[in-house]
Order: sequence, then structure tokens, then C-alpha cells
Amino acid sequence: MQDEATATFADPRIPTRETCVLRYALERFAREKPDETYVVFGNGESWSYRETLERTAAARAALQSLGVKQGDHVAAWLPNGAEALLSHFAVNYLGAVFVPINTAYRGSILEHVVANTDAELMIVHGDLVPRLGEIDRAQLKRLVICGPDAEVPPGLDAARFETLPAQPLAPLERPIDPWDTQAVIYTSGTTGPSKGVLMSYLHLFSNAGPETWHFVTGEDRFLVNLPIFHIGGVGLPFVMLARGGSIALWENFRTDEFWDFVRATECTACFLLGVMATFLLKEPASARDRDHKLRLALMVPLTESAGEFHTRFGIDIYTIFNMTEISTPILSEPNPTALGTCGTVRPHVDVRLVDENDCEVPAGTVGEMIVRTDRPWAMMHGYYNNPEATARAWRNGWFHTGDAFRRDEAGSFFFIDRIKDAIRRRGENISSFEVEAEIVAHPDVQEAAAIGVPSELGEDEVMAVVAPVAGHSIDPAALTTFLAERLPYFMVPRYVRVIAELPKTPTAKVQKVDLRREGVTADTWDRETANITFKREKLSLR
Repeated sequence: MQDEATATFADPRIPTRETCVLRYALERFAREKPDETYVVFGNGESWSYRETLERTAAARAALQSLGVKQGDHVAAWLPNGAEALLSHFAVNYLGAVFVPINTAYRGSILEHVVANTDAELMIVHGDLVPRLGEIDRAQLKRLVICGPDAEVPPGLDAARFETLPAQPLAPLERPIDPWDTQAVIYTSGTTGPSKGVLMSYLHLFSNAGPETWHFVTGEDRFLVNLPIFHIGGVGLPFVMLARGGSIALWENFRTDEFWDFVRATECTACFLLGVMATFLLKEPASARDRDHKLRLALMVPLTESAGEFHTRFGIDIYTIFNMTEISTPILSEPNPTALGTCGTVRPHVDVRLVDENDCEVPAGTVGEMIVRTDRPWAMMHGYYNNPEATARAWRNGWFHTGDAFRRDEAGSFFFIDRIKDAIRRRGENISSFEVEAEIVAHPDVQEAAAIGVPSELGEDEVMAVVAPVAGHSIDPAALTTFLAERLPYFMVPRYVRVIAELPKTPTAKVQKVDLRREGVTADTWDRETANITFKREKLSLR
């Protein structure tokens, strides 16, 4: 009889369970390479594959004693660390569904997500427990508390992993299949209620597995600096496990500690999201800039400083376009030079750019990116408990990203903007992404957000919200003069607001909805009030 882990499926697009299902992959590598390192932590501790399996087995026994069984949803509300990793692995080892929650959530947002999960059990950090006392907890019944002790709200039972009785592993009701739901990952919810993305094992595997991120190998140690409730925080530990590789797990990205952590943990690959690369480049140059083992970094989005990053730190730069819902349809070759490119379409994926009626637009024309794959279960199979949003996203049989792109004749894709973030000023459509890319090129600017604010003439005016490099100050008039040399006149911001730091989600996305809500504040500089204007250049006619 064929072993359930190595059994093949009739459809050749579906890999074996031990290739893409966490339980079987962990058992396989604990057997094949028991003493090789799987995870390294910032405190110097490391676990081999054998130890990772043993620790996972102890945690799953504790969860099983609380009645967790195959198919159950288990919420995890934890910062990055050993407890978060073990919670993820133990839940999936039982064939249950891992449902991590953003540690910044509170109040009505937290209440919405807790209700949406359908989880009766939550693994939670002690410092977060008081927030549960402030909300309607829906079906939640039990807590497993990690870290500091906490006063438990009435109506909830609580325990700690170390106090729960170990039980022999109960047999699965059936083998865990590649199309079973592995996790529910909640989108950031910057423009509406957070949606839970249903992700199968095959989805997470396809997202960054060997066939997709072909430049990452089982010899790599990938830095995990994105939170466990982010696709990077959940996906990277899993896809490096599936390669037989290793990870270095970091609580969160910190510019001043980045290189020390990379050196200490001997990382060879990392993910630089949003402004992380900008922050690192704006640190003073050092004789140790190339004293590390990093060989590649994924920079998303690709900025004009990518070449400088490659030269200064000696690291190959790749970029991609991805979302929680899809599986890296676009990726680049190493060290791309075209500003704003995300790369080209990878094999086994179809990508179209379409207008508002889903009709394809020609090369060079901006359209919404829609995606599908030829592998079953390689993309999200719905938003949990939200059939309306699922139907909207999957209309006409394609997933609609909500992102505007342009494609050139050679097949390279260029991100323009989130469709909802686009700015329209006096008949001109403006990409906030393009404006921001030029603003952060100024040496005094650490990070920037371009937003549209209401104009007294109708439509929008462009507003820049900027934060300075440490020890620097920003002169709004000088900044707009700088931008006038780099942007079309109609894209130069009218308003400039300088703040210490932009508001962000824990996944480093700027909270533009907050900035739009605040609008033009009392401390906002207005170049029209300062009598600084930029007009269309008059061209001579012959």
C-alpha cells in the first residue's frame, strides 16, 4: 500500500503531500536531515529539524487535550517568536486551520475579526488579553496564554501550554490534502473591514515555492521579519520548510539592528517591504556594508535606489508583485533596471490588464490587473464568511487585484497605483506611487505618502505627508522646487505636511485612510499661499 505522504495524485499539477503539506514535510525532513538547523532566533537559540518536530508534537498534544481536531479554526494572537511558530506548526500538524490575528487590532476591528474566525480557542500573548475584555467575543471560549500572565475576562477558560496534559496523537480522520485550508490570513483592512483570505496548503506552497521563487534554494536561510499574521510571516516559514531550508525568525524589522541580526543569524535571503530598503540606504555608509552572508533581497516595490542598494551592499535585488489572495504572478530577473517594473508573468499564470468592463486594454494603456492560474488551489478559494466579497473579487472567472498596471510591448509590468489611491487633479490622473517615489529621492525625506484632498475647484489637490531622516529637517518650499525638476507640473504637491513618522499597519502599509481623514491640518504648508506655482511649459509651434 502506498504511503499517504508520498502518494501521487492523478492530476500531475498536484504535488505529493510530503512536498506541500506542513505535517508530512516536517516529518520528512526530521527523518532525512534531523540534525540540520531549521530555525535560528535572535537570542542565539536554534532548533534542528528533529527538535522542531519534537516541540511541535508537544504543542499539538496540548491543543489536542483541549479538543482541537482536524478542520477546526484556531486563532493565534501573538508577536513573532517561538510561540507563534509552534502555534502555527502544531495547529497544522493536527490538520486544523491556523488563523493569526494582527496584534495591533483592538475595539470594533478586533471584535469583527474574532467573530469572523469562528474560532472557539485562541492562543494569545498575555499582554493582549485585556483587549478581549472590551469586546463581544462571539463564539470564543478558551485561551491558551503565552508570555506574561493575565487576568482573564469572565466567561473564558484559560490555560498555559506547560500546564496542559500530553496525550498520544489521535489518528487523523483522513490524510491532510494539498487543497485543504491551511490558514486564514486577514487583509490589513485599510479601506474597509478586514477580510479573511482562505489559503490552502497548495496556495501557500505555490506562492513562494521552488517553482515560483526559483532563485531561493534549500541552502538558503531566509530572514522572517514580517509578522506572523502577514503572508510573509506565515508563508516563509512554510515554504522554507518545504525546501528543506532554514529561517531566521525576528520579532520585527528595526533599521538600526538589521545588519547585526543578519550577521548573527547568517541569513542569505530577505524580504524588504515598503520603506525598509529606503531606511537602510539612508543609514551612514560603513566599512561593514558588505560584511554579511546575504546574497539576495526581494525589494517590493522596486525603487530607483535598487541599483545603489545592489552596489553598496553586494546583494542581488529581485522584485515581485503579489497579494495575499494570489501567488506571485509577476517576478523579475536579478537587478532589474527599469524603474517601477515588477517583472514579467511567471509560468502557469495568466495575467490580463482590463478596463472597468473586464475588456483587455492594449500595451501601454493602464488597466486593472486580473489573474488566474492553471494549477487548482494555487490562489485563494474565497474570503471566509464573506461570499459577496468573494464573488466581486472572482467575477468573470478571474481574480481582480484592484491594482492599476501598465504593460510594455516586451511584456514587463509596471505598477501604477491602487485604483482606490489614484488622484485626479483638474482632469489629470496621478499615480500616488510615482509621486512618492520622487519625494523619497530627496535626501532629507525618510518616507512619504501622496494623497488626494478635496479641491475648491472640484476633484483633488495633491498633498504630500512626509517624515524626515533622523537629524534632518524638511523645508516644504525646497521640497516642491526639487520635485518640480522631477515631476510634471500637475503632479507637484500643493500641500506638504511634515510629521515625525507616517501611520502604518504592523505590515508596514501606510494608513492613507487616516491621512485622508485628517486632510489639510493647521500645520500643513500650502505652496499657493506661499505664492509658489508651477505651470505647463509653453512649447513653440513651428
